[in-house]
Amino acid sequence: METAHGTAVRPRLDQPRTSRPSLISLPSYDPEAFGRLSERIARFLGTGRFLVWMTVVIILWVAWNTLMPAVVRFDSYPFIFLTLVLSLQASYAAPLILLAQNRQDDRDRVNMEQDRDRAERSIADTEYLTREVAALRQGLGEVATRDFLRSELQGLLRELEERREATEPV
Repeated sequence: METAHGTAVRPRLDQPRTSRPSLISLPSYDPEAFGRLSERIARFLGTGRFLVWMTVVIILWVAWNTLMPAVVRFDSYPFIFLTLVLSLQASYAAPLILLAQNRQDDRDRVNMEQDRDRAERSIADTEYLTREVAALRQGLGEVATRDFLRSELQGLLRELEERREATEPV
């Protein structure tokens, strides 16, 4: 390697190479974008709209190749080309659907783990609150409540009134 001034530049050993030259340059792709695209296609393949459009195309194909003059027909009776097109569509649809299902399984697994974590936290919170309520009940068992004090004071008041009445001269 040389710089603009003609001096040789030695590679730095403390930094990784940015890229390694290869004999075959494969195109790079974003797996997440490809997965999203495959899910969109798989969702469309699973709709009634797709079935209607596929049926319309097949009916038009068969009608064109049976009712039109022989000069403009492009696929004669056994419809070999139509079979090829449908086979090609099926051969691409199956892996795309499987890829979309795998991605959905991964999302479901993550959601299940999050739900399990939430449930564990809820159980721990419930157990904590149960222990706190039990501690409060124990504490309240030892503390006089307002109703208890009121009834005791009313009893003492009655007792005092009875004693006063007993000691007063008539």
